[in-house]
Amino acid sequence: MTMTAPESFAVGAQALDRTAKGSLWVQLEAELRGRIERGDFDHRFPTDHELMEIYEVSRHTVRHAISSLDTQGLVTRRRGVGSEVNRSRFEQTLGSLYSLFQVVEAAGVEQRSVVLALELTTDAVAAGHLECKPDTPLVYLARVRLAGDQPLALDRIWMPASLAAPLLEVDFSHTALYTELERVAGQRPRSGWERITPAVVQGSDADLLEVEPGSAVFSLERLGVCHLCPLEWRVTLIRGDRFSFVSDWSTGRHSDLRFETTAY
Repeated sequence: MTMTAPESFAVGAQALDRTAKGSLWVQLEAELRGRIERGDFDHRFPTDHELMEIYEVSRHTVRHAISSLDTQGLVTRRRGVGSEVNRSRFEQTLGSLYSLFQVVEAAGVEQRSVVLALELTTDAVAAGHLECKPDTPLVYLARVRLAGDQPLALDRIWMPASLAAPLLEVDFSHTALYTELERVAGQRPRSGWERITPAVVQGSDADLLEVEPGSAVFSLERLGVCHLCPLEWRVTLIRGDRFSFVSDWSTGRHSDLRFETTAY
């Protein structure tokens, strides 16, 4: 027997606690956010009327909750069309080693790359982070990461050539670096550290990301390590209008926010 739309959307819905303090729309917002993260609405987002029926709330409550999700960038609301899950913005939990390729594809969006450089080089700064001599040959990979058809990030990565030289033959237009690194070298980062700071993008970097000069971005630095051996030094610019970093306080998870002081 085929379920109607409200019945199918009702599967997995949690009843709101009408005895709790606070507004019902706050509960409904949290409930819908959780269901979005679980992928319950990947096919279609419920209409206001369907949500009113499923959760037994007023139209005002539904609209307030959806408006908040729209403001957060999780849902796009269009007059005369309705609401839909926003797949042009991506989130990543802090405190975990992740692949941007997997983050994007897990959201149901194709991730492609435009390779700007893939070559042998030397770089004293990158070599220092990789604990190599300044003139050590390094594999350098620069690419624009696309989510769908729009730029999401600008990646610059250095790896010891003694380990990563086979990557010079890889087509990086649609693959994950860590997958290829494990394939050719039997290793991938298992630990390390990452620093994320706010920045503005200028010049050719702004052109590559297709944003106005002065636009907000995340500047990400990452040292990837395997068995105490540095594998990659990465500097990435990620568009601030398309990506969020989220601190997960769930039981058993640990996210660490650290304040750093800089000597001038």
